Amino acid sequence: MRFSLYIGTIFMALQLTACGLQDIPKSENDVDAASAEVTNQYKRRADLVPNLVNTVKGYAAHEKETLEGVTEARAKATSMTIDPSKSTPDQVAAYQKAQGQLSQALGRLMVVSEKYPELKADANFRDLQAQIEGTENRITVSRNRLIATIRDFNNLVTVFPTSLTNSIFFHKEKKAQWDLSPDEKQTVAKPPEVKF
Repeated sequence: MRFSLYIGTIFMALQLTACGLQDIPKSENDVDAASAEVTNQYKRRADLVPNLVNTVKGYAAHEKETLEGVTEARAKATSMTIDPSKSTPDQVAAYQKAQGQLSQALGRLMVVSEKYPELKADANFRDLQAQIEGTENRITVSRNRLIATIRDFNNLVTVFPTSLTNSIFFHKEKKAQWDLSPDEKQTVAKPPEVKF
């Protein structure tokens, strides 16, 4: 009787530890892929920025401070790379901050464009503006997917029974969740101004 209870206990322990042997590595691969997609969309946006700045320069050359701000924010955002499999929460935060600063600089550039009706009528500007808006939407979708894959991975490594498998075989830590930078949070917290 004791022997069968012992065998039953061992069998149950093996079943529990087998739970997640494939799920945890697959989930980590999903996080890496989702992070790469976010980076890809940020790169696409950064590639569009010089064309947009040059188009605006022709119409609004005296808006030098805004144009330089966009150029500097783009340079900072593109100088940072992140390896999702080896990134620390601080590295993720710094990367997010740089991308948030580029988003804010682009927002200021779009406000400048409102002052120049001939710029808004320019076909190149309209096309670039549409491409950047589309890219911003892609970034949002990619970030949402990344948030979901990080959540799923973190659940696998912290919630029983797969957490038991993780503690025995993998020793994976929770991944840092994607969040808004403090600057972005401040922008989101302000209600939009509506003027008629």
